Amino acid sequence: MDRKTFLVASLAAACLVATSTLVPSTGHAQADDPRVTKSMETLRAMTAKLGAPKLEGREAVGGKDAPALYFGTTKINNNFDIVDAIGKEDGKGMTATLFAKDGGEYVRVSTSVPKPDGSGRAVGTVLAGPALEAMKAGKSYYGEVPILGTPYMTGYEPIKDSSGAEIGIYYVGYKK
Repeated sequence: MDRKTFLVASLAAACLVATSTLVPSTGHAQADDPRVTKSMETLRAMTAKLGAPKLEGREAVGGKDAPALYFGTTKINNNFDIVDAIGKEDGKGMTATLFAKDGGEYVRVSTSVPKPDGSGRAVGTVLAGPALEAMKAGKSYYGEVPILGTPYMTGYEPIKDSSGAEIGIYYVGYKK
């Protein structure tokens, strides 16, 4: 192999490695659901308009003490404006949640997902199942999962602060 071919092959390999580490990977790969994809884009855009995400202090949500999630100066804990706007934008039962990372778990600090008994929002509950495993592995997750016992078509992506640390999760999904 001549030097030029070697350099081109090396550069191509380096680009492949860089791309695979920089592009977010998706757990449970399957055909993207256009509703979920569009709602995730809307959720990310709405929060980005408020400013950079951060965790600062703590606040009770649904009777559980949790980190306080902010976008810019807007505290998200117990603030349902954005998650409710996602459902209105979709118009077909889309739900949204913003989770705050608390040690090894993710707490719903703002959500439009109802409690299984219908008694209100599922704030203060924690993420479980395959989406949790994907998040712990640093991957986004798109696919069907049970949320509090009900099957949903979902998307989960990490929320990262200005230093690149994962501090929470964006979620959108609808009942199957």
